[in-house]
Amino acid sequence: MTRQISRRSMLQAAGIGIGIGATATAFAPSAGAAGAPLVHPGLLHNGADLDRMAAKVKADARPYAAGFAKLTANRHAQSGWRPNPQAVVYRGSGTPENYRVLYNDIHAAYQNALRYHVTGQEAHADTAVAILNAWSGKLTALEGSVDRFLAAGLYGYQFANAAELVREHGDFDLGRAQELMRTVFHPLSDDFLTRHNGAVVTNYWPNWDLTAIACVLATGIFCDERAVVERAVEYFKHGDGMGSVKHAIPVVHEDGLGEWVEAGRDQGHALLGVGLMGTVCEMAWNQGIDLYGYDDSRFLKGAQYVAKWSLGGDVPYTANTRKKGAIGGWSGSETASGVAGADPSMTRPIWAMIANHYTKRRGLPASYL
Repeated sequence: MTRQISRRSMLQAAGIGIGIGATATAFAPSAGAAGAPLVHPGLLHNGADLDRMAAKVKADARPYAAGFAKLTANRHAQSGWRPNPQAVVYRGSGTPENYRVLYNDIHAAYQNALRYHVTGQEAHADTAVAILNAWSGKLTALEGSVDRFLAAGLYGYQFANAAELVREHGDFDLGRAQELMRTVFHPLSDDFLTRHNGAVVTNYWPNWDLTAIACVLATGIFCDERAVVERAVEYFKHGDGMGSVKHAIPVVHEDGLGEWVEAGRDQGHALLGVGLMGTVCEMAWNQGIDLYGYDDSRFLKGAQYVAKWSLGGDVPYTANTRKKGAIGGWSGSETASGVAGADPSMTRPIWAMIANHYTKRRGLPASYL
């Protein structure tokens, strides 16, 4: 199949249009020079984004108002949410898993913070602050199976994004939140990028690295540590693991599509990878670092590949074998010989941000997105 159906027609139904719509610009915000101060807010949303959201919703503009209505209807976005902080969060089989408590509270903090920026209603800011302060005052460790690294990466970058939105609030304990990022989330993510849980570097699929990159980058920005930001950027470009951009997208075909290696695994994980890489690129962009355009917009080519395949289109795939195992221990290999099956009805809320960057900010063609 060669149809060039756009994913954007599906996005309004997902209710995620609230933050998009920036006009085309040629360059990233000019904060990326070494030694330049980091920008705040400057993770997934910058100040202009938040102002635009508020203005569009106030004007009842489409599709922004509809997207905001979906946000306000979500149970996490209510000012009555009460946190349930834990001293230790566990994720992984064979452990007393309680990680859902953490991510639900983070979602509530993030959504309430967004509602505050859009409406100015202080109750939502107060709720976000109360949630984040509760967790920074109690959480001391992430434990469990190897999945603890996923917990650190995913919930680390998410916590930082929620906290970034209320960092100027008078009741928010910024220093304690920064300490939580430095001592609980970041160490696991940085260690994974360094040692990969004691495994050979290709043992884990790209998403493991990408969650860690997102956490390290978010930590550096939120905690104003330029060296940590540069660590994440360097790994994205040149890291040895599967999550660096040239390993996640190892082949660019003559038609311009970039082969997403995890398409040989399954559709759900490939979509997750696109979303995670987009998250990394957007956070970097808001600090003046253009990872979207790195290596001739390699990420765009990979995103187009996954979008076309997910829509039912035919895409090429280069058979590959990756080594698995523990360093000094067991060893094996796994071969992916072709793309996995794809269901056009399967989607994740990942496409709007990516399409907005390439088509509106940069004015580039982006088929299938």
